[in-house]
Amino acid sequence: MTSKLRETGGEVGEEAAERWAALVATARRSVADGLVVGTSGNVSARVGDVVLVTPSGVPYDRLTPDDITGVDLTGRQVLGTLVPTSELPMHLAVYRSTDARAIVHTHAVHATAVSTLVSELPLVHYMAAALGGPVRVAPYAAYGTDELAGHMLRALAGRSGCLLRNHGTLTYGATLDQAYDRTAQLEWMCRLWLTASSVPGLTPSLLTEAQLAEVGERLKGYGQRR
Repeated sequence: MTSKLRETGGEVGEEAAERWAALVATARRSVADGLVVGTSGNVSARVGDVVLVTPSGVPYDRLTPDDITGVDLTGRQVLGTLVPTSELPMHLAVYRSTDARAIVHTHAVHATAVSTLVSELPLVHYMAAALGGPVRVAPYAAYGTDELAGHMLRALAGRSGCLLRNHGTLTYGATLDQAYDRTAQLEWMCRLWLTASSVPGLTPSLLTEAQLAEVGERLKGYGQRR
């Protein structure tokens, strides 16, 4: 554990060290999977009342354990010296308003394309239920602003993910893996709708709200029992 992490003390410091490593791995994965380009997008994870977040403008492959960057829920920097991501207002707004423990924000191509076309992703696939229902598009506002954070929160109401108009995506979850899986699923659904709707003379069939609600109930029992 680095000297910077020791400042958090005890188990919190140990957890922060592990979470930072997972956060950096998730950020690098978003580049490898083509969800972001360069240093665009950002990832965060909450440990107690500390939010670990990727720093602004630093290539993810250069991040080390000593580059840990953390703020409290007011945005005051409590770990590291690197400037936090410019999208910090969005991350903090989600943590203050939900039970999120991790957030992934990307500039995924298909999702961003869809954000320019509709105000809500059409119900082309039942996995929209995994995000809480039809995925909304938050109105455009300049990046890094409180205005954008407010638009995003309204689009997230009752959802664990949304699109940001002419910008990208934001998803959250109980873990980094869950937040990332939701991002990947959202990008896939956007790609599916764009592909289906591009066929000349044909219109994609869409699910009804009732059909989606049925899937939502079935998903509650999905997966392995511990």
